[in-house]
Amino acid sequence: MARVDLEAFRWLLTDDGQRLLARAGEVYAEHGGNPVRASTALRKHAEPSRAAAALTQVDLRVRAVPKFGEDAARMYFTPEGLEQATRARVGTHRASRIALAEPASVLDVGCGIGGDTVALAQAGLTVAAVDRDELRVEVTRANLAALGLGGAVQAAEATDVDVTRFGVVFADPARRTGRGRVFDVDGWSPPWPFVLDLLRRPSTVKVAPGIPHALVPEDVEAEWVSDEGEVKEAVLWSPQLASTRRRATVIRRAGLATLTEADDPGAAPVRGVGRCLYEPDGAVIRAGLVTAVAAGVDGGLVDEHIAYVTSDQAFRTPFARSYEVVEQLPFKEKALRAALRERRVGRLTIKKRGVDVVPDQLRKRLSLSGDEEATVVLTRVAGKGTALLVRPF
Repeated sequence: MARVDLEAFRWLLTDDGQRLLARAGEVYAEHGGNPVRASTALRKHAEPSRAAAALTQVDLRVRAVPKFGEDAARMYFTPEGLEQATRARVGTHRASRIALAEPASVLDVGCGIGGDTVALAQAGLTVAAVDRDELRVEVTRANLAALGLGGAVQAAEATDVDVTRFGVVFADPARRTGRGRVFDVDGWSPPWPFVLDLLRRPSTVKVAPGIPHALVPEDVEAEWVSDEGEVKEAVLWSPQLASTRRRATVIRRAGLATLTEADDPGAAPVRGVGRCLYEPDGAVIRAGLVTAVAAGVDGGLVDEHIAYVTSDQAFRTPFARSYEVVEQLPFKEKALRAALRERRVGRLTIKKRGVDVVPDQLRKRLSLSGDEEATVVLTRVAGKGTALLVRPF
């Protein structure tokens, strides 16, 4: 995929550029998304650099649909910007929470390609955005215009902006460099001291889901958010916007559910495996609220250090996947292979927690060839390795 060039991108926004972009979409579809054939055909209508710029946008729009839905067809992207952008449903949730505070204005610091800026504007907020990269500024500005949204965007260093002029500040510090992902918070841009200073006033900061609880200031809310079972982000809410200490928010097509420390009794019994096994959502685990799930299903933990919950009762909960425990199988590999072959299992899903197993490697070693499908959970129960044959509810 071609790198997005600032000059070529600006040209795409002209009338001639928009006509070429429309033609690029037609050519892309005619050739079934084949980049080589589409490029060859489009070069009959434009010079190579402009044809490449147009086709890059068309391809990125197709790739953006899982994140941005129908809006993707009108938006603009860079490859890196799309990869790092927040999914629209996650951004909408965050923007809706900010809107509840009814701020006079919101500043998006480090706006990238403008996914969060768009979400804030769509929530009815007066929004301004800054980024130090001129290309990302142009892309954000173009996305607001393409979706008919208002907002001011300019190039600036986050640390140079007077944030006191805004009702709420949203920041998404860059956690990547040319060498890859940065795990040290002091290596973020803007760095951790800037984030801590920001959290003293009304603000919300998107951070990596793996942020240690110990780093979160005592009066700041940490919210872990998953979308369709995949943990997407952690968000820090300043004391002015916080409503709890820890929160897990689970977003699915059917809607949104949230769990907080108010739902957590703080302890759960360790007990033997019952009729049902529950696999808590990743956001619940990150937020340290597995015991809240146990309380919600009238159950307990299979092991004090393992994030599996068991109960004799069958419940539907948005905070965990539910399984019926069919039977316990041998944990040793050779005996497990024999048991699965006896049950004619050929297609096997392996889930594991707390045991030293690589599912893909184990599946190959088992060499199963039956016509049945099954799910096996490998974990520890009261400290002992255990294999459970389960069936999803």
